[in-house]
Amino acid sequence: MVRITINGRQLEAPKGSTVLEVCRLHGIEVPTLCYDPELKPAGSCRMCVVEVKGRPTLQAACATPCENDMVVETESPAVVEARKVILELLLARHGGNCLTCEKNGNCKLQDYCYRYGVAESGFAEGGRPEYPVDDPNPFIERDYNKCVMCTLCVRACESITVARAIGVINRGHQAKIAT
Repeated sequence: MVRITINGRQLEAPKGSTVLEVCRLHGIEVPTLCYDPELKPAGSCRMCVVEVKGRPTLQAACATPCENDMVVETESPAVVEARKVILELLLARHGGNCLTCEKNGNCKLQDYCYRYGVAESGFAEGGRPEYPVDDPNPFIERDYNKCVMCTLCVRACESITVARAIGVINRGHQAKIAT
């Protein structure tokens, strides 16, 4: 076991646990989009950033192992500001038509935008890629306009089905998930 302080609470955690696992174990909410307990942590969405005393940058809680006497803040002003910027960056490529989306009211991205007061992206200048929703697959509809590139689907395909049937193609603003 290791001793860790999170938001002023002194806690014990199993050695090898991540900060996110300890937070969840003790009922401390940390937002995540790309995390799944069945998959190896990627830290790709960065929504789970936390402040760790003595470290120069914010850390992804899902990929940061706990260390003895570590001091963590999950909602410090720096963390909250970073999450707002992260949400704005995610919204810059997201379709943003929540009112007509079938996930309206049951969407983590929407919930986090409300929680952190982010209504629109300041990074949308120059437009975003527009993808046609023309998917011949009879089982799954893929709307790339809603994808925030968390890569959860890619990692699940690699780790659970071991199929490696999908991956990320292109780079930067033109990146998308594809077969």
